[in-house]
Amino acid sequence: MILVTGGTGMLGAHLLFELVSAGNNVRALKRSTSKLEVVKKIFSYYSSDPDELFAKIEWFDADLLEIENIFQSMQGVDFVYHVAAKVSFIPKEREKMINNNIKGTANVVNAALQNNIKKLCHVSSISALGVADKDVETNEETFRNPKSKYSGYSLSKFYSELEVWRGITEGLNAVIVNPSVILGSGDWSSGSPAIFSRVHQGLNYYTQGITGYVDVLDVVKVMIKLMESDISNQRFIVSATNLSYKELFVKVAENLNAKKPNTEANALMLGIAWRLEYMKSLLTSANPLFTKEMANSAINTHFYSSKKLFETIDFKYNSIDETIGRIAKNFLNENKLTANS
Repeated sequence: MILVTGGTGMLGAHLLFELVSAGNNVRALKRSTSKLEVVKKIFSYYSSDPDELFAKIEWFDADLLEIENIFQSMQGVDFVYHVAAKVSFIPKEREKMINNNIKGTANVVNAALQNNIKKLCHVSSISALGVADKDVETNEETFRNPKSKYSGYSLSKFYSELEVWRGITEGLNAVIVNPSVILGSGDWSSGSPAIFSRVHQGLNYYTQGITGYVDVLDVVKVMIKLMESDISNQRFIVSATNLSYKELFVKVAENLNAKKPNTEANALMLGIAWRLEYMKSLLTSANPLFTKEMANSAINTHFYSSKKLFETIDFKYNSIDETIGRIAKNFLNENKLTANS
């Protein structure tokens, strides 16, 4: 039996599809209020009979902040994929996100130890890593300067990783993956799929910031390969390529037959934008659409290396152009169906 946390998210749903397609017995955690339509939709991208595969999942209502829930969910489980995590760059959600991600991971680790789980795969992030010097690729050993300023999400993933390393010292058999920005199909209103919606609607601005990108299908393959191997107590960057935001937006626009962004948003413009959004949020009590952390991320330049992964397992990434093309096709097909319904 395999347990997956975060099964209703984009990465978790793709992982569930691969696991049940391979004939595994799978249990997935969800909140009692979670909706499963997006999971079913993701299954439909890859199967002619998604309902049959979806029916093979054993859903378990649980809250990661409740240790008893998590302990019960692991009864009879051999392997655990811990995918669930809150992602937010909204200032007022910062502390809650940090605390919840850390506590949720600590509960998963403790329950895994108590249930003698054979192996755990923890999904971290490149944001948990250190920051390399300019034009130098970040790897798994890059120093993380404690004096540097990090986003709330970065801190939450860094300290969540520490909980996994703590579990390892207590006898947990685990591997950690640090994906870059994961590109995939799913809920077109949130996460990386929202990039396709935004470009399709018309995105005029771009920035010259650079970061890593990877296909959701590749992240799933790496996770499964690592879990099925004898590799343990290590972490791996999972990142296919490094692109500027401009390059990404242009590629997406080309595949959607949409207008390409044509105006650079520099640091001054971004600074004004997040401050205006902040003032607007104070007046309306609504969450800002653009924050200081988002602005900083948009202009940062970071490169990531998958050298360790290539030296450890036999693996080849999908072409990022093929990845974007596949996602764009799913978006356009779904957009067409919605328009005709």
